[in-house]
Amino acid sequence: MHFLRIKNRSNHSQTFQCHGYNANKDLTIKANSQANIEAPDGTSGAIIAVHEGVIGEQCEITKSGFQGNDVIDISNIVGAGGNMTCQQVGDAPGKFKGHETFMQACNDKYHKLSQAKKDQLKGHVFLDGKGHVKRIGPPKDFQPLEQFVRTFANGRTYIGVGAWGGNKGNPEDNKQSKAGKGSKDILIVYSDGNAAPDPSKKYTGQSITASAFSLAALSASGDNEVGTATSDEALKQVAGDLVEPVVEDTPGVHESDNGEQTQEVDFSLQSTMAMAAAPKVFGPGILLTNRSAKKHTYYFYNNINNAANFDRPLKHVEVGSNKTVFVPLSLSFKGRVQRGDQIPSTWGEFQVKASNDGRSHGDISLEQGCDGAATVASTDGTNVHNGFTKDIVRGAPAAALDKKPNGEKVLASTEGNWKGPGNQATIDWCYKQLGHGKAYIKGGTGVPDIASKNNCLHFTFYVV
Repeated sequence: MHFLRIKNRSNHSQTFQCHGYNANKDLTIKANSQANIEAPDGTSGAIIAVHEGVIGEQCEITKSGFQGNDVIDISNIVGAGGNMTCQQVGDAPGKFKGHETFMQACNDKYHKLSQAKKDQLKGHVFLDGKGHVKRIGPPKDFQPLEQFVRTFANGRTYIGVGAWGGNKGNPEDNKQSKAGKGSKDILIVYSDGNAAPDPSKKYTGQSITASAFSLAALSASGDNEVGTATSDEALKQVAGDLVEPVVEDTPGVHESDNGEQTQEVDFSLQSTMAMAAAPKVFGPGILLTNRSAKKHTYYFYNNINNAANFDRPLKHVEVGSNKTVFVPLSLSFKGRVQRGDQIPSTWGEFQVKASNDGRSHGDISLEQGCDGAATVASTDGTNVHNGFTKDIVRGAPAAALDKKPNGEKVLASTEGNWKGPGNQATIDWCYKQLGHGKAYIKGGTGVPDIASKNNCLHFTFYVV
């Protein structure tokens, strides 16, 4: 088992949001102390510093990703209020990612700006009582702020949104996603002063494998109906066919949301480059993680005439134990993903591109049963997520249980279907275990959906 070794080298307690690790619970580390949390191979997520209730600098992690190498970086795309670095344990002290004195450099550059430039950054750069920069907002949301941050941190941390969809991103940002050497413990250092692993050693560069390259720098090409195959082919050329296709299309002609019939030609390449806070994705679709001890097959169902489709899956993908894959989808996709092709089952409901705001939107639904926990998260750096990780099938009253045709024990449907009406015992049990805001249990309102402006959500399914 590998660990994330998180050091708080400041003179105050520091709180971190943990996405994908520490059971997704916040972690507060006392002054000048260290916390170690488990980081199994195949997992991905982020450790995010919180300042005055606002998220800032973060370390993004994928354990044993491409070719078995860890992929780590420091990102400031959603802001900063402190200094953070990361490295694989065993690397030379001067080889790390992140700017060890980010906030000091920021403060120095800010006070050299003209008053007009300072006025332009008002509301995006926040000062303390002495006039020093104490926090900045998200550079990804305000171009003048991004340009300012690049004057002192370019090439040392993620600043813009990076490469996704048709956007090639900034080359200096894309370099941050280069892989490390094998799978090791990860050292994450937070400090109000110098956050270098060894403050006495100067920065000498990033430690990466000789064969490492940035998958994030490869942009999806052309129209999304057929562009995924093109970008997949590009990936195969770069990776030397090391990654095999994992998505199989269900043969036949399918009906889209607008009634047009289209032949689906998408397929995917297995990828473990996913990061919960700001994954590097290859276009519209979803990141799909199987958090279980064995491989599972997941099925995608496109709605028909804006209604649930129970028997005409669009495609299916096999995902290995504790692995993540990217599944490309048309921008018009509106439906769900579920484990297997039988119900009752947990649904990850989503649309790739909404007509009102152009973003992906998704949620977790238990209205057609529950065969395990699931979560949904944004991948555009906004770090929003919903769903649950608790096994609520175990311990459920007998009256709330049902079986799939294959005999698997699950929770019954709460809304009902051709098999019969909704199960009140299941409704009561689910609300008791989860409350009203984590998943749809009964009815169509009251659960916050998750949006991602890069048209890619991250669904994680948990199977005990």
